Amino acid sequence: MQRPTIATILSVSRILLVIPLWYCLTGSFENNRLWAAGIVAVGIATDFFDGFVARRLHQVSELGKILDPIADKISVGFLAVMLVWQSDLPLWFLLFMVMRDILILLGGLYIKRKNNIIVQSNWPGKIAVTIIALALFLATLRLEEVETAKWVAIWASIFMMTLSLVLYTQRLFIGRSVERRP
Repeated sequence: MQRPTIATILSVSRILLVIPLWYCLTGSFENNRLWAAGIVAVGIATDFFDGFVARRLHQVSELGKILDPIADKISVGFLAVMLVWQSDLPLWFLLFMVMRDILILLGGLYIKRKNNIIVQSNWPGKIAVTIIALALFLATLRLEEVETAKWVAIWASIFMMTLSLVLYTQRLFIGRSVERRP
């Protein structure tokens, strides 16, 4: 069995952060939202550093290509559900994120089955995740001073998620047309 890499450990740690995040979001202690925002910031940092470390230390692996987006989905999904539950984020935003991810997952599984490759994320998708993280961070703070910035981030992420979905869809259909060539 292969030893876990630093990048893999960072991805797993992002998943484990949902436990203290849940505690902070549901707790009624002083500065609980500030603590929660700090945990979100740590999660954002691990998301950046796992990819950076993997490339820098030549630790890019098939496991990492799968684990990193799974860690993203678990941590971002958990936080988004909690924020919707606490009325800090609109339900339609969560549903949009989930539907886009389902469509990309299904397309990625199709490409994996047909071409035996794992499709990596595209730049608009990476930018969308960054803007989503900003929106979730601002929503976690629950401060009136950042409410406008939160909504700008929500709409900017909708735009980038849509663009990335369009590009994934093009990749899917271009892949199909290439398969049919003699």
